[in-house]
Amino acid sequence: MHEPRLGLISDTHGVLRPSARRALEGCELILHAGDVGGIEIIESLSAIAPTHAVRGNTDQGAWAAALPESEWVEWRGLSIYLIHDLADLDIDPRAAGVAIVLSGHTHQPRFVVEDGVHYWNPGSAGPRRFRLPIGLAIATLAGDVPSATWVDVSE
Repeated sequence: MHEPRLGLISDTHGVLRPSARRALEGCELILHAGDVGGIEIIESLSAIAPTHAVRGNTDQGAWAAALPESEWVEWRGLSIYLIHDLADLDIDPRAAGVAIVLSGHTHQPRFVVEDGVHYWNPGSAGPRRFRLPIGLAIATLAGDVPSATWVDVSE
């Protein structure tokens, strides 16, 4: 049986690298944590798998106005809260029953568990900023326990 895969991407800033597309192939759902850079990025991701995206601080224009600032997504029985900047988190994830808070903004990958909630940031998959890595993450489930693996897509 095929292991369920969830694609996690952020801060593309209008760039969707071929290596990112390849890494996301086979995902059953893709979540984009903002600073998308254009509707064409969402359209390209949606051609791979159903995609949910939130608006980032650099996303502007009519296409961006249609994106929510945050979104609740259910995946395989897990509640995921999607937001661009973790500093804007306006809920108590644990009290709300959230398993995963997915954010972007910092361009730095981060995967931690605090008080039983997974806080994940896949980093930036877009243009290189300073010396920060370029990548995304793939989440999987072992039973009902999620885990994420960071994937370098800098090629």
